[in-house]
Amino acid sequence: MKQDTKIVSAGRRKEWTNGSVNPPVQRASTIVFDTVKDMKHAIVNRANKTLFYGRRGTSTSFAFSEAMCELEGGVGCALYPCGTAAITGALLSFLKAGDHLLMVDTAYEPTRDFCNKILTGLGIETTYYDPMIGAGIKELIRPNTRVLFLESPGSNTMEVQDVPTLSRIAHETDITVILDNTWGSGINFKPFDYGVDISVQAATKYIVGHSDAMMGTATANEKHWPTLREHSYLLGQCASPDDCYMALRGLRTLSVRMKQHEQSALTVANWLKAHPAVKSVLHPAFDDCPGSEFFKRDFNGGNGLFSFVLNGGDDASVNKFLDSLEHFKMGFSWGGFESLVLRVNGLDYLRTAKPWAEKNPVIRLHIGLEDVEDLIDDLSQALEHVS
Repeated sequence: MKQDTKIVSAGRRKEWTNGSVNPPVQRASTIVFDTVKDMKHAIVNRANKTLFYGRRGTSTSFAFSEAMCELEGGVGCALYPCGTAAITGALLSFLKAGDHLLMVDTAYEPTRDFCNKILTGLGIETTYYDPMIGAGIKELIRPNTRVLFLESPGSNTMEVQDVPTLSRIAHETDITVILDNTWGSGINFKPFDYGVDISVQAATKYIVGHSDAMMGTATANEKHWPTLREHSYLLGQCASPDDCYMALRGLRTLSVRMKQHEQSALTVANWLKAHPAVKSVLHPAFDDCPGSEFFKRDFNGGNGLFSFVLNGGDDASVNKFLDSLEHFKMGFSWGGFESLVLRVNGLDYLRTAKPWAEKNPVIRLHIGLEDVEDLIDDLSQALEHVS
């Protein structure tokens, strides 16, 4: 079955749909049983898509979990109320006091905060590494290193990691490899083909696709699924069936949306590259983006998220640029149908393994589904304030 067909059919077996096109929303906390035999059956099978208790899931969440496995690969998918919960739940499932974590230096800011503010207090040490370290990661591995965390491309500055090399080296000493695959969205990067053990997504973004629900997923291979499943359950993690329904509905149009996001983003990125107010464009498809060769080797396509560096501009002019935009709204997420803009600050402060050397303002864009000419016109008039 080819990918576009799989996206339409995933998670839609009759057990979940009951004859309708979409799996209905099944809301439940308590599940009641008519006989002791029925209850014992539920207890034995509670981890295998069987109604047991609301936190274990209902048919709606079972359908979405199954769909994510069909999309990304893996044998099981744990659901969380947001992407950050998926990241923290996955990390806590495979780390304990005295362990060592290797974390990519470009990680999503809440991921870094979790390492510095929560894991430290639990007796878990984090070492940040250069995203372009490649085979050099071997030098940072310690006897107590338990997890290697990847994010590719990196938040804000889009460095693409050599995932298969990093995974291969980690597995030589039985280190668990976790990847934040939100940018790849499960269709543009197939994590389990490149050695990843657990693929995490903020499904809030491209999976939901409409900026109206929050959801996190962690899909695991056969070796790691039992631990991820049980530890996430013990941590109290679960997702609303209504949000699962929204994620399933968004999933059906993921492929067509991503194609348009990618096409429009490349058009805008190429236009920005030629603009005199722009110093550089940070897009994985461009040859001058670190790791672009890995993007072209491993990815099936792009999306709407990239950044660019201004040639100059003080705070007042950059703020005027942001305030002048009409179609681009300022917001902290991405992946919806709408275009967004955000000034990326504090990169030199956040990174420690390889500090961000660029001092000029960095702007992150998410290119939505508006007409691309309108978006370019909007950027053009706003950039007059910093030209």
